[in-house]
Amino acid sequence: MTMNSDQKGFAGFFNVLALAGVLLVLAWGQAIGQEEEYDEDAYGPQAPIVFTVPVKAVIFNHKTHTMDAGLECDSCHDEVFQMEIGSAEQNDDFTMQSLYDGKYCGACHDGQTAFASNTRCTVCHIGVKGFDRMQGGPKTDAHGGGH
Repeated sequence: MTMNSDQKGFAGFFNVLALAGVLLVLAWGQAIGQEEEYDEDAYGPQAPIVFTVPVKAVIFNHKTHTMDAGLECDSCHDEVFQMEIGSAEQNDDFTMQSLYDGKYCGACHDGQTAFASNTRCTVCHIGVKGFDRMQGGPKTDAHGGGH
């Protein structure tokens, strides 16, 4: 079967479009591979912070807030959080209600600056099973019985 000039032009267009798609995917993959190296001095600890009080377990990742979101350390430290491990957990008002009232994480997680602290719970709350997995503990079934 022989193609007329319109069919050849149409086929050529799709070949160019396919080639552009392949080049875009390759360029995107290369850009991902060149992610900036994490600098703890600039962005805070690389290991996630896991709060176990008042509930077990809530995770906080400095990279998400600094390197990815562009916040500086002084966006939170020392007004919202003291720069001392465990200091927030020692406060009696370190509760979800305080977050809803705009304290601690709720200073930004207000629904306008960042998602509200009463939404998207599992972004931060990893629960007991998530905490156990982070610690390398045994995996349990959904009902905790293991049978």
